[in-house]
Amino acid sequence: MNENTPQDLLEIGRVGRSHGVKGEMYISLTSDRTERQQPGTTMWISGSAYVVQAIRPSNDRWLVFLEGIHSPEAAAALTNQLIFAEPIDDDDALWVHELVGSRVVGIDGTNYGTCTAVLDNPAHPIIETDLDVLVPLPFVVEYRDGEVRVNPPLGLLELADDEEAAQ
Repeated sequence: MNENTPQDLLEIGRVGRSHGVKGEMYISLTSDRTERQQPGTTMWISGSAYVVQAIRPSNDRWLVFLEGIHSPEAAAALTNQLIFAEPIDDDDALWVHELVGSRVVGIDGTNYGTCTAVLDNPAHPIIETDLDVLVPLPFVVEYRDGEVRVNPPLGLLELADDEEAAQ
């Protein structure tokens, strides 16, 4: 285990309950990246780094053995803790931590504000801006240099303006 936690870690999941007598535990991953689901991966939990010794799917979660966790009591001590990992360098991926704080602009130049959050939604994640605009992620066409360019269908973003005007 390593107590030196990098400051630029991303939240990737949460520890569930322990399983069995050897320190195996359930984890829920919010990351779908296969790099996070491999032995040898490093995960930070409660400020300490743990190397994944073994990991396997179990329904909608994962069963994992972490280096240094060899008892159900040690695994139980981590229950409900958030799991963090280093960012993955992928130029083709659009990352939430890059979107937050970015300007959201239509392809026609319309300013939709600054991204304040990316909301989890069953259909698609949604960009929320400081101007109370919600843009579903499939309408993002480009991200570059702190600017998100979007191409929403005609009328989608005007719905909020029409509701506000009616009140």
